[in-house]
Amino acid sequence: MDAQTNLEPEPRWPALIAVLATGSLFLFMPERLTFGPNWLLLLLVGILIIPTVLTRRLGITNLNYWFGLSLSGVITCAMVWSLAVLIEGLPAKKENPEELLRAAVALWLSNILVFACWYWRLDAGGPHARDLRQFHTEGAFLFPQMTLPPDSSFCKTGWRPGFVDYLFLAFNTSTAFSPTDVPVLSRWAKLLMMVQSSVSLGTLAILAARAINIL
Repeated sequence: MDAQTNLEPEPRWPALIAVLATGSLFLFMPERLTFGPNWLLLLLVGILIIPTVLTRRLGITNLNYWFGLSLSGVITCAMVWSLAVLIEGLPAKKENPEELLRAAVALWLSNILVFACWYWRLDAGGPHARDLRQFHTEGAFLFPQMTLPPDSSFCKTGWRPGFVDYLFLAFNTSTAFSPTDVPVLSRWAKLLMMVQSSVSLGTLAILAARAINIL
């Protein structure tokens, strides 16, 4: 069993900012591409954040975990829905070029933030489980710091991945369609990365198709 550590718990506010930013991005999308009004996702995110934060403050880790997954699930469904509607309407040219560009950029950025949240919430049992470990030695992703010798400065300070590490991973997956310097070890992580790469490819393909059509 992992030893209890006196390190400070990982801050949760970066993940909260990420989900709020995702909800805010949908405000810039045409309502035809959103499930309901374009402010609905931001409202749902705000509502789900309240019990997520409360259960975290009260130390109810199981409920906090499931509220967090529900939050990520809602924004993922909203993103996939919008992408599907956008692709479906592309042959009919239902969006003007400005709307199309705005929607594609919003979806591409949302894709990064959404999957950064998924990786952060699921890797090695989630942030709470990682907080209980003195060292991060195993998980779904092999971060470079995990391969360093025991006498390295990262190991001496008890390095653990934070939200920025997963955001960097998600950004690389959306831009390069691969995890670059972080090998993927778990099957669930590989499946999630396949979905993220597909969403990113679909979004970029929309932009390319529209650009060719304009030319």
